[in-house]
Amino acid sequence: MSPSGTELSRAYLDEIVEPLVRGRWPGMPCAAARLGSGSDVLGLDDAMSRDHDWGLRLNLLVPDDVVIAVDDHLAEQLPESFAGHPTRFATTWDPAVRHRVQVETARDLAVSRLGVDPTRDLTVDEWLSLTGQAVLEVTGGEVFVDDVGELDGIRQRLEWYPDDVWRHVVATDWARLGQELPFVGRTAERGDELGSRVVAARLAGIAMHLGHLVERRWPPYAKWLGTSFARLPRAAAALAPLDRALAAPDWRQREAGLVEALRLLAAVQGDAGLPTTAEPVEPFWDRPYRGVRAAVVDALEASVTDPVVRALARGVGSAEQWSDNVDVLVDASLRRLR
Repeated sequence: MSPSGTELSRAYLDEIVEPLVRGRWPGMPCAAARLGSGSDVLGLDDAMSRDHDWGLRLNLLVPDDVVIAVDDHLAEQLPESFAGHPTRFATTWDPAVRHRVQVETARDLAVSRLGVDPTRDLTVDEWLSLTGQAVLEVTGGEVFVDDVGELDGIRQRLEWYPDDVWRHVVATDWARLGQELPFVGRTAERGDELGSRVVAARLAGIAMHLGHLVERRWPPYAKWLGTSFARLPRAAAALAPLDRALAAPDWRQREAGLVEALRLLAAVQGDAGLPTTAEPVEPFWDRPYRGVRAAVVDALEASVTDPVVRALARGVGSAEQWSDNVDVLVDASLRRLR
């Protein structure tokens, strides 16, 4: 059985990279990990993952004054291959054929993925500029060596939102659900069956995002969102009704699946210690559709004490809640332009 990307990276460090670096800089504090982009960072790579950007990749974190020297040393001393894989190859973001040991400081690694400096306290706006995928690219991968604990300190600071910011983003997902839940039926009754399915799919995506939030888990980007959701300890119970909603042949069954999922998520929310209501849905005016009860959002917002968070607009939330534009979600500089 072929090794996973993480297993390959660890062996590459142990047998090749670390001896080269320790031999030249004995006693130098450093950290080594497999972080950044790639399915292997989340432990989700398989045979198909190997057709691009997969291989001998490693993050080597060293003091700032030796970054260039370490990178040059590896460029000169690394063998052509290890374990049957080339040590130098092009990637989708860099056509140059070069080694893929990313040598930098722990701080620079984090800033490159997040767009903010997590070695200090983040502002509310900075927390909201983060995406789950960006955080996972710093916290989700395996750390092999961390001599002084700097990388571990960064990962601990990114463990989860501050409490009031957490309540705000959970409230935002409920507000987003409330914006469109009645449209599942309204579109279909106007003859727009495709529109009803599109709305239902959007709401299922928001529900999966909400499931991660109430379980205090950073959600990955779209390719792995469903896989991650299915692994949540409690919120995964909503997977079956969401499946039924998206497979349903008519809007009533579609709506029923979504409503069941939202009831389950509301219960998980309460178990997590957040304000909730026993019944998160209600009739939408006098129409035969259901919507989200405003009380769900109101209770969450009322529990926020930080005046900066309380002043935030309802229903906007974090970067991945106010945009699904891929360019925005992968470019931290664009996420900060709110």
